[in-house]
Amino acid sequence: MNAIQTMPVQVEAHGRVPDGMRELAAAKTGSLLRFASEPVLSARVTLAVSADPAVPRPAVAQATIDMNGRIVRAQAAGETMRAAIERMGARLRVRLDRSARNWAARRGTLPVREPGEWRHRSIPAHRPGYFPRPADGRAVIRRPGYAPDPLTTEEAVADLDLLDYDFHLFTERSTGEDSVLYRVGDGYRLAQAQPEPDRLGPLPVVVTLSEHPAPVLTLAEAIGRLEWLGQPFVFFVNPETGRASLLYHRYDGHYGLVGPG
Repeated sequence: MNAIQTMPVQVEAHGRVPDGMRELAAAKTGSLLRFASEPVLSARVTLAVSADPAVPRPAVAQATIDMNGRIVRAQAAGETMRAAIERMGARLRVRLDRSARNWAARRGTLPVREPGEWRHRSIPAHRPGYFPRPADGRAVIRRPGYAPDPLTTEEAVADLDLLDYDFHLFTERSTGEDSVLYRVGDGYRLAQAQPEPDRLGPLPVVVTLSEHPAPVLTLAEAIGRLEWLGQPFVFFVNPETGRASLLYHRYDGHYGLVGPG
C-alpha cells in the first residue's frame, strides 16, 4: 500500500444538495485514497439531487479517481444525500481494494469472486432510475465511450467492474468486432455487431454470448425501439458509419448515446 494520499477532492453539486454534504463527500472520499495502490492524479465527486418528488432515491453520488492514468469509479443512489455518499464510499473502498492487486497479473484474468463484490449483493449498487422526462423534452447527449484499445472479454470484465459501469463498449481483440459487455444476474453477457463465435473462442464461464447480430438502425429508430421494448439500452449499428453504438436512458431523463469517438 502506498503512503497516505493527500490529493484534494473536487466536489461538484447539482440540484438542491443539503448544506454540509459537499464537505462530507470530500472527507469520505479523501479518507479512502490511502487504499489507492498507485499515485492519485485527481479525485472528483459529483453530487446530484433530482427535483422530481416521485423518484424513490433522488440523491446520487459518484466518485471518479484517476490513479496514475487508470480510472476507478463508484456510484450510488440514496433516499438522502448522506445515504448516497455512505453507499458510494462503501463501493469505492471495494474497487480501490481490488485495484491494489497486481495489475499486470490481473490483465487477461477475471476478477476474483470475493465477499463485498456486487455479485454477492452485500454492497448493492442502488443505481438511480431515470427521471421520467416528457418525450418532447428529451435531448440526445452524445459521448465517446469505446475502450481506447482492443480488449479480450476477460479484460472487458475487469474494466467493467473497476469503472462501475452497467455496460462497456469495446472492440473485441480476436474478432475485431464492435462489442458490448453488460451485467445479467450474477454474470455477464457479450453482444457483438456481428457475432463470430468460432473466432471468439471459449468464453469465461460467467460470460454468455448473444448469437443475434446488432440491428442496423437510425438514431430515430433506435429511440423508438428503446421506448417500445422498455429495455435499459439498445445496441445497434449506425447505417451511416457502419459502427456500433449504444442508446440508453440517462438518470436525468435524457438519452445517452455512446459510440466511437
